[in-house]
Amino acid sequence: MLYLVIIIAFIAKTQAVIIKHEHHNYRAMTNVLKAIHKQWPHITNLYTVGKSIENRELWVLEISDNPGRHEKGEPEFKYVGNMHGNEVVSREILLHLAYYLCSQYDSNYEVGNLVDSTRIHILPSMNPDGREGSKVDCNGIVGRSNKNGCDLNRNFPDLLNPRISGKCTKPEKETKAVMKWISSIPFVLSAGLHSGTTVVNYPYDSIKGKPTINKYSKSPDDDVFRQVSKAYAYAHPTMHKGRPNCTSWPANYFKDGITNGAQWYAIQGGMQDYNYFTSNCFDVTVELSCCKFPMASKLQKEWKDQKPALIAYMKQVHKGIKGVITDRCGSGIAGAEIRVNKREKSIFSAKFGDYWRLLVKGEYTIQISAKGYKNARRKSVQISEQVKIVNFILYKSTDNTYSPCGTISGHVNIAQPESVEVICVASDNRKFT
Repeated sequence: MLYLVIIIAFIAKTQAVIIKHEHHNYRAMTNVLKAIHKQWPHITNLYTVGKSIENRELWVLEISDNPGRHEKGEPEFKYVGNMHGNEVVSREILLHLAYYLCSQYDSNYEVGNLVDSTRIHILPSMNPDGREGSKVDCNGIVGRSNKNGCDLNRNFPDLLNPRISGKCTKPEKETKAVMKWISSIPFVLSAGLHSGTTVVNYPYDSIKGKPTINKYSKSPDDDVFRQVSKAYAYAHPTMHKGRPNCTSWPANYFKDGITNGAQWYAIQGGMQDYNYFTSNCFDVTVELSCCKFPMASKLQKEWKDQKPALIAYMKQVHKGIKGVITDRCGSGIAGAEIRVNKREKSIFSAKFGDYWRLLVKGEYTIQISAKGYKNARRKSVQISEQVKIVNFILYKSTDNTYSPCGTISGHVNIAQPESVEVICVASDNRKFT
């Protein structure tokens, strides 16, 4: 009898989480996230970045082999869903993505490798208040805005075309929470998920000085944005074909299933431009489906279509170059500036001196600078399909001693095979391999 009680208790304790293909309101979504975290506490961390106007939590589920902390050399990735409250497909597929990553972690090599090498953050609903007020409607707008009537994807500070005054020009509570989140974690790549058509939209969202003109607005990393956008579109069964055939946009054609934001339609205050201007993070906007709030019976197909694309896009975080910037004794240098020739955008090292710089294939010159240190530069760095590690040692501006002080310690996780060569460059431009 005691044996039977133990068996029953064990089954109850280990009962699997089940997520149905149905719509989840705020309470149901919260319960799902808590259940996933409870089932897989060793690879998840459930936290909140803040609250909505109506005091609903902006939940984030972190998935990582060491949740709750930044790991040296491991890139940070995020998905943000349900920014427009009536666009609910993103909320549902992100819940299923979280479940898939956790449930497949021990048995699926691809998933296990991705989770072990990437710190993944999933925010299923940035606008829970809007979602609570919305209903099944493919083309409607009820619930799109937050409780104050503000479109959150027009509510971020716009560094290309600053807005002086007007309703919703100041960041809302939800926007402020996400802005703080972006600045607190060294994200490398992310995507905001929407609905209304099927396409990947990349920066810029407007032309400097001409915020209402619908014309291609090229960022300094246009080639990188096109590469990561195509990764999503071509992993989707139909998006890459470029003809969504949506009733709301019947004539739309997007070559390769991607589009520049401003060329499609210009906006101010978008989240993707804000990410790019204020952080190391490259962010795009993915339009998942024609219907914004479909019948629940349509959700299973949406998940099936989006799953390979969601995974393929996450893998893009492991492209370009990465490494660690240290002083001569091996201590990481945070806040070091990483510049790439012919690229206007600089990125900055994280707290352990680790950095990641997304790039397309080619040959580059990398220059590192940090206050109080001599610059370091490496020419002719060849980037292929796999990420390349390029480590740098910086010497103090007043330090003329070049004797070894030890080796750089720590391992770097990877999601796919890297280039064999690991380069270490000192401030006097000596190269070590």
